[in-house]
Amino acid sequence: MRVAKRILATLAAAATFAAPAMAQDDTVRIALVVKALGIGFFEAAAEGAQEAADELGNVEIIYTGPTDTTAEGQIEVINSLIAQGVDAIAVSANDPDALVPVLQRAMDRGITVISWDSGVAPEGRQMHLAPSSDALIGRMIIQLAADHLPDGGQVAVLSASATATNQNTWIAEMNEVMGDYPGIEVVATVYGDDLADKSYREAQGLMQSYPDLDAIIAPTSVGIVAAAQAVEDAGMIGQVNVTGLGLPSEMAGAIESGASQSFAIWNPIDLGYAATMIAYNLSQGNATAEAGGSIPMGRMGEVTLDDTMSGAMSDPFVYDASNIEQFRDIF
Repeated sequence: MRVAKRILATLAAAATFAAPAMAQDDTVRIALVVKALGIGFFEAAAEGAQEAADELGNVEIIYTGPTDTTAEGQIEVINSLIAQGVDAIAVSANDPDALVPVLQRAMDRGITVISWDSGVAPEGRQMHLAPSSDALIGRMIIQLAADHLPDGGQVAVLSASATATNQNTWIAEMNEVMGDYPGIEVVATVYGDDLADKSYREAQGLMQSYPDLDAIIAPTSVGIVAAAQAVEDAGMIGQVNVTGLGLPSEMAGAIESGASQSFAIWNPIDLGYAATMIAYNLSQGNATAEAGGSIPMGRMGEVTLDDTMSGAMSDPFVYDASNIEQFRDIF
């Protein structure tokens, strides 16, 4: 995924924690804190954030995150952003609870704090933007596997980290509807920590441990690509179907090879755009985060908050051989 040059420049400055140049008095600085740098999904979200910044006209995006998917790395990043005095922090959390103290410090300093993609516990943010409905995503990921298992079969889940809020919620929602798929058995859940090499090894391990495995569900854009590669390398195309949540640009090869029959994702560009619009409107007093209230998201409409101060952006979308070419060059 190609990221705008100005975002790359900001990323480099933020990632090395170099002191930024003083912003203009009317510039609103919004930090987009991701789980880890170098992940295509988040780079696409950064493009959306810059789109929102360009539309708003007086916004500087600070795209940053740790080099690996740890809460400790994000805490270090957020402490740096507090010291810089940014106007808003929008974070995709590696741990829902560990970030709460540092984000509370940020809010105590007058910094607007929201979570997006992977949530923070309510006491550590003003609102959370889920990419879609958790219940719908949970049903979607098992349905994607079931669509190609008319007689049932064995499936396994390759998740990100064991503490990833969004992954755990989606898997829980999937388990809630397993009664609707009586012929399908979930034999294992493993964790690749959103690292390509570890996810690849975990997928290999699943195929070795469960020789009758029919599908691997990876609700993570890193894990699904690694699992598809593991299936190809093991010569298991046609025997093990890889599905879950992924990026069209990264999964096009797997669709073409047959390692994956279909997968789903919301548009991360839209997600980064929406998170930026929400952070801007909250930080500038154009909206307030309150249960039952709505916050404008620019071209994405409005998000309505529930009693947990969370709201969903949009429904996920299924990609397969019929439409992958339309989207592979977009994100």
